[in-house]
Amino acid sequence: MFDRSGLPTAVTVYEVGPRDGLQNESVVLPTAVKAELIKRLVGTGIPAIEVASFVRPDLVPALADAEELLAELAPLLAAHRMSALVPNQRGLDRAMQAGVQEIAVFASATESFAKANLNNSVAGSLEIFGPVIKQARDAGLRVRGYISMCFGDPWEGKVPTNQVVDVA
Repeated sequence: MFDRSGLPTAVTVYEVGPRDGLQNESVVLPTAVKAELIKRLVGTGIPAIEVASFVRPDLVPALADAEELLAELAPLLAAHRMSALVPNQRGLDRAMQAGVQEIAVFASATESFAKANLNNSVAGSLEIFGPVIKQARDAGLRVRGYISMCFGDPWEGKVPTNQVVDVA
């Protein structure tokens, strides 16, 4: 999977619009509309789509229908790479019950973003992810991690490279 330089021979680009793109919209889209968007994205040949987030529904109302959305997408789950964001153990439990085969966890490179989005410190959030990742992998799920605020943070500004490397 890596060439002589140590770089990967291929990368997968994830479409995160159904999750990240819809989570801050002022209008909450009906589940059927979200499902249709995802089905159309699948139809374009996009190889991997982050379709939902299992976060607290009261904090992110636009994504409160994750279970219903996954139920509507159930016929596609086995044949297409669809992931869901899980911030903690409760999110993982919900995602597994919904039939998700791949999860994503995200860390922050900055304390401000970690506090605002994870209600924790950078170190604290990483501690939470460890058992979540282990349980997901033990259950046979694919796990993807990513880091937010790698290049800049609205509260802290430019993020030093070493901070990002430390989180990675």
